[in-house]
Amino acid sequence: MNIPNDPVILLSYLNTKLRDEFDSAEELYISLGISKEDTEKKLSSIGYHYSEETNQYK
Repeated sequence: MNIPNDPVILLSYLNTKLRDEFDSAEELYISLGISKEDTEKKLSSIGYHYSEETNQYK
């Protein structure tokens, strides 16, 4: 799956997917075929981390 490379655009893309289609980040990673570690590293570089409580990166 081709996902955005820019961390800010990736953040928006993933949060939209989490809000509209997925109940957890794990489901999202599996469905999109993306690496949890790579994704979380990229988003942490701009200060965002996944919150299970809200099911979003914030």
